[in-house]
Amino acid sequence: MSLKKTPSRGGNTPPLSFVEAFNTARLIPSQYSPNESSVLADVARGEDLRKAFDFDNATNDRLLLEAGFRPEFDSIDEREFVHGIPYASVINAAYAHYTEEGNRFSVYGRNAWYAGLELATSQAEVIFHKTIELHEMGKVTQEVTYDEYLADFRCDLHDLRELSAKSSILSPSSYKGSQKLAENLFAQRSLGLIYPSVRDHNGVCIACFRPALVTNVRKGMTYRFRWIAMGVPVEIEAIGKR
Repeated sequence: MSLKKTPSRGGNTPPLSFVEAFNTARLIPSQYSPNESSVLADVARGEDLRKAFDFDNATNDRLLLEAGFRPEFDSIDEREFVHGIPYASVINAAYAHYTEEGNRFSVYGRNAWYAGLELATSQAEVIFHKTIELHEMGKVTQEVTYDEYLADFRCDLHDLRELSAKSSILSPSSYKGSQKLAENLFAQRSLGLIYPSVRDHNGVCIACFRPALVTNVRKGMTYRFRWIAMGVPVEIEAIGKR
């Protein structure tokens, strides 16, 4: 990875760094990978399955946006989506799917492509968020497979790596400060950020705001994550390529 810093545009805007980062790692549940068997196949057959797929597609944020449908308050423009390249649907889905509370640098209506510069960082992020989800569901044990997607970046990103860990932007429990920064940066046509991982103290992450900048996406390994018991380290097993 190479870096070249350029001056900040003033105010509270973080400095820009030219980032060349290769083989960044993003993990997504295998059930959402292209060409994977849909969970709908387990509950429907024949014509019922076709109708189930049609209904699922009609309510799929990514497909609706790609088709030109703009839900109220949505802030991503379908013209930004990529087409005709490997794993375009995976890239587009990262931006189209979101939750009301958003993510660290994502607000309602627009997500980002999040990736770790190292696989271990992405694994730490997955473990943290999935553990919270299981706790909220009242589960202790679980086994889930995640597919690794590698991507390369070569662009100017706002650089937070020298930001104090005590900053509200890097809060381990609140996205309020980071989402406010993201809104301000996006208004300035920012391409995204490079920042220290909050879940992996030695890790660095990228949050890319623009689908077209997520380049050379290819599928890596598949990993099985096992939650055995509360307080027990999660087991991670590489199970090859799918």
